[in-house]
Amino acid sequence: MSTLLGCIADDFTGATDLAGLLARSGVRVSLRIGVPTEPPRDVAEFEVIALKSRTAPVDEAVGEALAALRWLQAAGAPRFFWKYCSTFDSTPEGNIGPVAEALMKELGVDQTIYCPAFPENGRSIFMGNLFVGRQPLAESPMKDHPLTPMRDSNLMRLLEPQVTRPVGLADRLTVAAGADVLHNELDRLKAEGVAHVVVDAVANDDLAIIAEACRDMTLLTGGSAVAMPLPALYLQDGTLSRDAIGGAKPQLGRQTVVLSGSCSAMTNKQVAHYQKAGAPAYRLDPLVLAEEGPKAALDWLGQQDLAKAPILYATAEPEKVKASQEKLGVAKAGALVEEALAHCAVAARDAGARRIIVAGGETSGAVTKALGVSQLDIGAEIAPGVPWTYCQSNGQQIALTLKSGNFGSESFFSDAQGVLDQS
Repeated sequence: MSTLLGCIADDFTGATDLAGLLARSGVRVSLRIGVPTEPPRDVAEFEVIALKSRTAPVDEAVGEALAALRWLQAAGAPRFFWKYCSTFDSTPEGNIGPVAEALMKELGVDQTIYCPAFPENGRSIFMGNLFVGRQPLAESPMKDHPLTPMRDSNLMRLLEPQVTRPVGLADRLTVAAGADVLHNELDRLKAEGVAHVVVDAVANDDLAIIAEACRDMTLLTGGSAVAMPLPALYLQDGTLSRDAIGGAKPQLGRQTVVLSGSCSAMTNKQVAHYQKAGAPAYRLDPLVLAEEGPKAALDWLGQQDLAKAPILYATAEPEKVKASQEKLGVAKAGALVEEALAHCAVAARDAGARRIIVAGGETSGAVTKALGVSQLDIGAEIAPGVPWTYCQSNGQQIALTLKSGNFGSESFFSDAQGVLDQS
């Protein structure tokens, strides 16, 4: 069997987001943590490679993406998807645009699209401007993101400094006119030399039109939601066999740990809601970690009943985050938290936790690396774009969910456990 669609994601939560939406089709989706070092085997119809490159230096991000592309090509994939966050967050230099151009050059393509819209999670694009709920991106909580603060809502202005070829727009009126009209508009823009096209979308119907119009493109880029309609299109035309269905999921114990490194507005609400519900909780302070390391947190965890699903979190309001960053530096403050939560994940696993819930893209990367996870199969969806996954860690079968900071409702941590109980 060959892979039908090869996907590259710039962080781990984004990869699970994409994998979860593709898995809604019932088709097997495999998620690989980092670029595999072995040749492709046991490949799924949809392969997703999770990188940790969102805030990496541009050259490093491009190099990892190209390595992932070559592995996916070896797996037989004829089409590819470059997945980044639905809030388009990156530094002014990249890495969204530079990676896209490198992939285009490697694949020999003249044009691709950019569509980070995810209407189910309140992300929409109108006249090239990205909205988070009813707020323009630059007025949303993303303006205070500790690593990639977003101070402009216009995707074309954000993208232009990151690429070397012209940027254009296919607006909502074009999309609403249907797949044929959108396809013709993309051809027109290509004839004018426009290589990078931002595409408006405000509803799921728009995503279906975009997917139909662009399904034959060798390379698509965007948030996960624009890839969601592709399995149905492939099933419809016979490209994808209807016999390709997912397998049975393992039965696991109830011992659980929740690890939250994200400082997004929604994760702050989720942590507060979970504590209010009575969950045992321990807050990690980067300043304390810098002085004493994670020993106190590990000692606290060792005293907990994992059946009560304790939470360890570094989640804090923007003012507290900035205070720690000013004293320690942005990179060091983040690294201390990620390292501590990674240690906690291993300790919880060794103490019997078979369900691990992680909030935050950087934290998810650190946790999966510490657990030695290299491949995950996608399970039940907890919230739009956030599924449970199943994997092996140190010879143990575990369930792992990796949540992007702003995804999920306030009750997400409890919801996640309920979904796994039911499934």
